[in-house]
Parts: sequence; structure tokens; C-alpha cells
Amino acid sequence: MAGSALTDEELVANATAGDLEAFNQLVSRWERPIYALAYRTLGREEDARDVVQEAFLRAYRGLKGFKGQAKFSSWLYRITLNLCRDWIRRTRRQPIFQVAPHGEGDELDDLAEQLPSNDEPVEELVARREMSAAVARAMAELPEEQRVAILMKEYHGLKFQEIADALDCPLSTVKTRLYQGLSVLRRRLERQQADEASLRRATFESSRS
Repeated sequence: MAGSALTDEELVANATAGDLEAFNQLVSRWERPIYALAYRTLGREEDARDVVQEAFLRAYRGLKGFKGQAKFSSWLYRITLNLCRDWIRRTRRQPIFQVAPHGEGDELDDLAEQLPSNDEPVEELVARREMSAAVARAMAELPEEQRVAILMKEYHGLKFQEIADALDCPLSTVKTRLYQGLSVLRRRLERQQADEASLRRATFESSRS
């Protein structure tokens, strides 16, 4: 079987047996999504690169202790999230939510389209670019557990069980955090839209007086 066709589990087994090239293939396979997670969490490219380097270093050192109860990717996401939390705590920075690393599409608009909707979809209330910025601000204000659940589900496409494994929490907890987080996002975006509409009306009326 060609090396490129090996599964994560097979590459992990080979790497654990001392095959450095197998681990390099895991790095190549997962470096981009891990960097995206770190960048969206920390908001700075340099910090994200440092976290990615440390995450793979810890993963390599911990391979023999990896028992395979969860997917390798879920384990790697958990390592990365823990490092990001440590980084934020150590630097005492406020939570940041960045749009996307350079070279990636604007997924904030896709997320906006998936927010819980009543009669009128949220994305029709404001312009596309304004919505992206609004979602980013609202995401940064969410509690960490809700923000991370949304990030991993909507931006990284993980399944609920994979998120539960990465966060080491029950499946039901992940679903609750995701639903609550999306609901809060919708309310905040609707409130912001209403505030902006009021400001536009006030500006218009002032210009006529």
C-alpha cells in the first residue's frame, strides 16, 4: 500500500514503531487544519505557528501513550485547544475570533446562513461583509465552550462525536453548547441590526432638519 494511502491509524502505528516519515505524513495531513484552529483562536499568525509546532511536538512525544480510543485528529485537536488555552491564560489576552487564515475562503458567511432562523433569515438583514464582521465580533464574545463547539462543528466540519472526543465531554453536552451558542449569536446579530437601523434613521432625520 502506498504511503499516501495509509490511514491515520496506520501512520500512527508506524510512527510509534519508529518510522519518522510516517509521522511527517501525519504532520503534512493535519498541519493546515491545526493551524487554522490555532489562528482562529489566538488571532495572530506568529502565535498560531508556535502553537502548531508545540502541538505536533507533544503529539510525537505522546504517541506511545495514545491508545486509539478516539481518532488521532480528535486527540490532536484536544492538544491544540489546550495549548491555546494555556497561551491565552499566560498572555492574559482577551478571546479573539479571526476570520480565516490567509488563502482560505470567508466561512463566516456560511456560518451566518446556518444560524437558527425564525421568519426572516439573519443573513438577509445586513450586507454580506457586515455580517462577516458581526459574526466575528459575536463569536469572540461567546463563552469559550460555546465558541469552541461552533468553531469545530461549523468551521472544521467535525462530527459531534469527534468534538466530544476532542473536548473530552459527553455528546449531549456538545450538542447543547452548539445550539445555545448559535442561538446567542442570532440574538446578538438581530440586536446589532436593530441598533444599526436606528442609527441610520437618526442620521437620516438629522440630515433633513
